Parts: sequence; C-alpha cells; structure tokens
Amino acid sequence: MSQNGEDLSPAHVVKVVKSAQGFGFNVRGQVTEGGQLKSIGGQLYAPMQYISAVLAGGPAEEAGLKVGDRILEVNNQPVEGTDHQSVVQLIRQSGDSVTLKVVSVSEDEARRLEPDTSMSPMDYYERRSVPISVPEFQKVKDEAGREYVTFHIHLSSKLIISRRYREFDALNGNLRRQFSDFIFPKLPGKRPFTLNDSQLDSRRRGLEDYMDKVCSARIIFDSDLMQDFLNQKAGGQAMATPPSSITGTGVQAAVASEKEKGVEIRVGLPSGGTVTVSVPRTEKTIGVLKVVCKKIGLKDSSVKYFALFENMQEVNFSRKLKDSEILCQIYAANNSSGIVLRKWVFSVSQEAVMCEDTVARDLVFKQAVQDVTSRAVPPGELETQLRMLKAEGKKDKYLELARSLDEYNSIRFPHCPCDAKKSGHVIVGMNFQHLRLQACSTEGVVETQEHTFAWNTVSNYEADLEEEVFTFQYTREGKASRWVKVFSKHYRFMEECVDRINEELIQKDSAQPAQKKSSAVVTDISNEDL
Repeated sequence: MSQNGEDLSPAHVVKVVKSAQGFGFNVRGQVTEGGQLKSIGGQLYAPMQYISAVLAGGPAEEAGLKVGDRILEVNNQPVEGTDHQSVVQLIRQSGDSVTLKVVSVSEDEARRLEPDTSMSPMDYYERRSVPISVPEFQKVKDEAGREYVTFHIHLSSKLIISRRYREFDALNGNLRRQFSDFIFPKLPGKRPFTLNDSQLDSRRRGLEDYMDKVCSARIIFDSDLMQDFLNQKAGGQAMATPPSSITGTGVQAAVASEKEKGVEIRVGLPSGGTVTVSVPRTEKTIGVLKVVCKKIGLKDSSVKYFALFENMQEVNFSRKLKDSEILCQIYAANNSSGIVLRKWVFSVSQEAVMCEDTVARDLVFKQAVQDVTSRAVPPGELETQLRMLKAEGKKDKYLELARSLDEYNSIRFPHCPCDAKKSGHVIVGMNFQHLRLQACSTEGVVETQEHTFAWNTVSNYEADLEEEVFTFQYTREGKASRWVKVFSKHYRFMEECVDRINEELIQKDSAQPAQKKSSAVVTDISNEDL
C-alpha cells in the first residue's frame, strides 16, 4: 500500500513494439550506479530508472506503460541500481521491440521517490508542426580558396540561415547532453572522403528529417541551443529574416546576460602545474583553449596542435573535449584538476614542425616524459637512454628517441564490447598508421590476439548516435567489405580521432604524393572470434 492508501501494482512485464515514432516513451533517473535503498510497496529497491513521459496513442501507451513506472529489467537483464546511460543504451539496442519489467507507483509514491523531478518531467510529447526544411545545399569557398558545403535551413519556406554539417553535428551533441532522456533521431554519418552531389543530397535529406523530428518537440525547439543555432549572430552564414522572427521574446537578452557571467576554470598542464583562466559561463571549449594558450605564451599557429581533455581517473583515460562543448558544464561536474591541456596530434612529422615553437616544444617534452614515466607509452629497452637524456636536459634528443616508440602519439581507449569478439572485450587503439583491436577479458586483462587495420583499408566510419557505437567498414582484397561495431561510451571521441588522423594524412599526402603503404596486416574478423 502507498502512503495515501492506494494499491501499488506488482512487478509486471510490458512489451513495447517500435513504430515510426519510436517506442513512445522517455526514461529518466540517476546518472551514477548504486544508491540508497528505498521502499516501494513494502519491498526495498535500489534506485531505478523510471518512465518520465509517454506518447499519447503511441506504442508504449498501448502496451500499458505509465508515467512513473520503475524499470526493474530490460529484456530480462536486471537494471536495478544501474546508471541512466546504461539503461538507455540497452533500450536503444533492443531492435524493433523492447521488453520491460516494471513496478507501477502512485503519484504520491513517485513524489516521495523523486521529489525534484518525478512529477515534472520534460514533456517531449507536447508536439507542434514546425514548417522547417533543408531544401538545398551550396558549395562555397573561403578566403583561402578551400571549398566546403553549407546546407540552407528554411522556416515557412523562407531562408533563415545556412550551416555546415559539423555545426549540425555540434548542435546534436549539445542537445543530447541537455535533453539526455529524449530519444533523438539519427544524424547522417560522417564520411572519410569528399562527397559527390548525390551523396550530399542524401545527407541533406537526412539533416532535414533530423531537424523536422527534433524541432517538433516544443521544449527542444524553444531551447536556447536550438534558437542560437537558427540565429545568424551565433555564426550562421545567411539570414533572410530578422532574429526576432525566430527567437522567442527575451531569449537573446537572457542568453546575453548569461554570457556576461564569468567563472574561473583551472586547467592542468603536462608539467604537473595548473593555469587558471576567467571565461564567460557559456564559453565553449575552443574559446577556453584559446584563452589558456594565450596565457601560457603559445603562438597562435600552435594552438591547433593542442586541445583540452577531461581526465577520467576511474579508468585512467583522458577524453578530448569537443570544441563545441560548454566547458563550464563539464568543469562543474569534475574536480579542479579534471580538465587538462594535452597535445592533439598523431603525425610525428607534424609534431616536429610544431616544436619549432619553444613553448609548444616544452609542453610536448613534458607530456612525453609524463607518458613514458606512467607507462602510457612503454619505453621498453630505451628506458635507460631516455632517463639519461632527461637528466641531461636534452629535450630535442629525448623527443627524437621517444617518437620511435610504438605507442607514441597513440590513443588507447578503455576496454569495451565489440561485435568482432563473441566473448570478452577489446581495447581499441589508434595512431597515425592504423586502427588496432586488442583482445582482452571483460575485466581488461590483455589476451594475445589482435587485429590491425591500415587506414587505407578503412573505407567508411561513423559514430552511430542511435545505437551509441563507433562503427567502421574495412575492405579486403578479393572479398566483400565488412562492418565492425565497437560498443564504447567514447564512440564520438573515436570518430573525432579518425577525423583528425584523416586530416593529417591528407596534409601528408599533399606534401608527399608517393605515400608509403603501411605494412599492417588486415584480417577478416567477421567470421573469426578474437
């Protein structure tokens, strides 16, 4: 019985079959695992994710799912006490149907369990028809003569703004962080090569479909993120109607007021020290990076070789922050040493050019020493030589020797599942030469088997935002190409690493047309378990 005397429904199973509108429900709940046990109907439960909204007339409502239902299992897998991201991922990976074991609670019981949020969920199903479209794209050139593509966004058949694909991608990432329990449509994936007109039109249609579905949710369309995206002052390249016709009353004033508020952010340096900068509360990562680099005396031409990373100490891993992320939101959820400055380069030849800037060279040297000492870059037989060069203060010689190490300028991701391995996990590694899948146990214990893919065999890749996986396609001589899925929460960072490597490979090719092929061996993992 609940506190008001109403009967509580016992745990029961609900099967929801996906329709064109998706499953028709949203999930909310704690972002971390564990938590204090609470009583529901006289039985103790760990904190559970719960149904925050149900689409009227949708498949979830027809299946009997109700707002406030607590989720015990997803497809027979217990999720009591599980974090939000993991539960959402299980639901998204369910395919055309999902089976939930839930406990229904009364409104009073829901208020007791989640006093701050249960009875005031974001109502994504308050829909309205927004006449937004992306009817055309245009190829334009910048001042340097480099060609790029913009997509024209129309509202009520009038051009309001033009945006590049990467701006749509940044918007999608920021919206997903702000509206984490909304089930977003899939954004068209990235391609590692120049698109032809047919492929660009396909991308245009995908972007139009994305905008139509996202903007139909009133709370998202009215958000500052979306209104800023549709506003020329936020960096758009074309504007046919004044901002007042797009943004709600007072939105621009509120945003401007918020940007005036400053916050101090402390950023760790490779030397072990820190630098503190004051920036607007809504400053994006790229803006903070420029302020940090200016304060430590880095040349403007060297800034592109560095980035801000988030230290994830529980897995001994640093995630590069996307340029478009609002850094203050991440900093507030992290400790004061959680944001660090690190080099963002894979090519040792480009790193050598960058080190002509003495400040950049000192940062690279200190990071190399730090990585070798921590064994992030195993020194092997060169450890003694490196130690002597460090003691003698021979920075250039130290870097020259360190660059010969196998793991130098590599990124190794935390172990995770992969469809190429039937049991256990893989460790994904990326460097300038190849992508590597190293077999390991579910606890991360390294095994002997590994597969290596030269970049010239990777024909396609993307961060699949719907399934939350990094997926890539590789070619095989005399055989059909194959796709591999990596189920990592760092799937977007993986995609960004490949983007960066491709940029550096293109620069290398322009300087050295006769590119030497990698000696990496490509093996068929589709029919072979790691």
